[in-house]
Amino acid sequence: MTSLDELPLRPELRGRSPYGAPQLPAKYRLNTNENPHPLPPELLADLGAALQRAALDLNRYPDRDALALRGDLAAYLSRGGGEPVAPEQVWAANGSNEVLQQILQAFGGAGRSALGFTPSYSMHPIIAAGTGTAWVDGHRRADFTIDPAAAAAQVREVAPDVVFVTSPNNPTGTAVALDTIATLYEATTGVLVVDEAYEEFARTGTPSALTLLPGRPRLIVSRTMSKAFGMAGLRLGYLAADPGVVDALQLVRLPYHLSSLTQAAARAALAHTDALLATVDAVKAQRDRIVAALPGLGLTSVPSDANFVLFGRFADAPAAWRALLDRGVLVRDVGLPGWLRVTAGTAEETDAFLTALGEVAADHRLGD
Repeated sequence: MTSLDELPLRPELRGRSPYGAPQLPAKYRLNTNENPHPLPPELLADLGAALQRAALDLNRYPDRDALALRGDLAAYLSRGGGEPVAPEQVWAANGSNEVLQQILQAFGGAGRSALGFTPSYSMHPIIAAGTGTAWVDGHRRADFTIDPAAAAAQVREVAPDVVFVTSPNNPTGTAVALDTIATLYEATTGVLVVDEAYEEFARTGTPSALTLLPGRPRLIVSRTMSKAFGMAGLRLGYLAADPGVVDALQLVRLPYHLSSLTQAAARAALAHTDALLATVDAVKAQRDRIVAALPGLGLTSVPSDANFVLFGRFADAPAAWRALLDRGVLVRDVGLPGWLRVTAGTAEETDAFLTALGEVAADHRLGD
């Protein structure tokens, strides 16, 4: 087998590792922030019928612009985002990662830069590298929050072409205040992307950045159907922005990038929005249960508006990760010294996690 060193790989890709959470055998897999609840039977029935209808025309290319799907997504965002969103403001692709890739293809690239406030979603710098965009780490406070004045000053100094703000942030779970986002927008000369993959799990009273879209043509809000909708296997991400941004993305999207089956399945799911989002409160309840239990185990957490909890502090987080795995519970080591991340699962999964964590935390070689 030929090694990467023997291939004419781009220099900025050498020494890098592909993205991916460990796929290890474990009874309780709580490391990838999936919605643990299965799809409702009524959706499965409609999904089968929708895919069967779409299959009749698989000899033809799909709707290149996904107009019907974008109309349905606009209706969903208008219903829950606090601001009307028109179909021409919406774009969709194969997962939010493709949406972000298209943004960097259009607004980043060689000779341009992107900035994100790390620790944050690790795919942002990976996609930046893949598109030839230079990456700059933005600063966070010790508690993982963003200081708006300091962040805006850094953005003005660096003058990146793309700025990423993840809210709620992954892996910390913290939401970013709208005032902070507005301040960063004013400091940004390029586009500002607010990655809201986990927005539906936010605590009551946490508004979406969709409310900031009017009058801000360089603001982009990205979403996904992988998390709250429980359709990670569908691979459907989308964004809302000024129609001009959507026009720009169509310059770089591949022809017919969304298959007929993907569009049909997503539309069927959106027709069952209420049933799918009914699981959100159950997930949030388990998240809050985890947060409440941690102090009794001598541990702490970062306030979370997502479907996961960043918890610690461990003297040796990798050892704690391994000890949990040995007990059948797979969580995520996100590379932050002293911290691990756990997905809020079902009540049974939370029981198993807290039981295992109690045993691990009692080992003074792991806790500080």
